[in-house]
Amino acid sequence: MTANQLFENICRKKSFLCVGLDSDITKIPPHLLSTENPIFEFNKGIIDATADCCVAYKPNIAFYESLGVKGWQALHDTVQYIRQHYPDQFLIADAKRGDIGNTSEMYARTFFEQFDFDAVTVAPYMGEDSVTPFLRYPNKWVILLALTSNKGAADFQLTEDNVGERMFEKVLHRSQQWASSDQMMYVVGATQNEYFDAVRQQAPHHFLLIPGIGAQGGDLGKVCQHALNKQCGLLVNSSRQILYAANNEQFAQSARHEAQKVQHAMQSILAERGWITL
Repeated sequence: MTANQLFENICRKKSFLCVGLDSDITKIPPHLLSTENPIFEFNKGIIDATADCCVAYKPNIAFYESLGVKGWQALHDTVQYIRQHYPDQFLIADAKRGDIGNTSEMYARTFFEQFDFDAVTVAPYMGEDSVTPFLRYPNKWVILLALTSNKGAADFQLTEDNVGERMFEKVLHRSQQWASSDQMMYVVGATQNEYFDAVRQQAPHHFLLIPGIGAQGGDLGKVCQHALNKQCGLLVNSSRQILYAANNEQFAQSARHEAQKVQHAMQSILAERGWITL
C-alpha cells in the first residue's frame, strides 16, 4: 500500500484510526476462554465490529509471543482473517525489532513473507544496517521509533548533543537518508505533544504512527493541531480503550461504540481541513 492509497482510504472511511490488537489472554471476556483459539476469537469479534471505523490494525507481537505456539497461530489466523475479509486495512506488526543485518533480514522475512504485514515497527539504535533489510521489500513499510510516549523516553530520546540536536531529531534527520516518505513512517507518542512541531520540522511529509490516545492520556485534538500534514499524515492508535470497553458477551458492541467515538472526532477534523465532506 502506498502513501497515496493510505490517504485515499483515510478520506473514503473518514478515519485515520489504527486499532491496536494488544490482546491479553488475562483480560479477554471469560466466555472466550473455552474456545479452541481464544485470542483469535476475541480479535475476530473486535475486527468485525470496528473494521468500518478504522484504516489500520496493529497487533502488538509481544502479546502473541507470550503464548508460544498458540499465540503465533492466533496471530497468523488474525492476519489471514483481515486479509480475506477486510483487504483495505493497513496491517502493522508492532514488533520493535532492530538487530545486526543478517538477524534483521530474518525478522523482515518473518513479518513480510510469512505473515504478510504491510509494516513493522523497528528500533533505530543499531543504525542503518539494522534497518535496511526491512526496506528491501517493495510496497512494505518501516515504522521507525522516534519519540515514544513512555516515561523513559527522556533517558535517551530527549538528550542533546554538543550542538543542541536531540536524539529523536537525529533519528529523524539521519534515517531520511535511508528511505523516502513512501516507505518510512515514524512512531511519535501522543503524550509528546510539545515536540510535534519539532518532529514536523524534520519530517514534514512522513506518516506518523501515534500511540497513546485514550488510556495513556493523549489528546486527539492537540495531536492533530500540531502533527497533521498536507495528506493527513497520521495513523492514530487506540488499543485498551477499544479492546477492553467491556468484559462480557457484548465486548464487540462496546468496542464498536468506542471506535465510533474516535472515528466521529476524526471525521470532523478531516472535514475541517477540507479533505472530506460531511
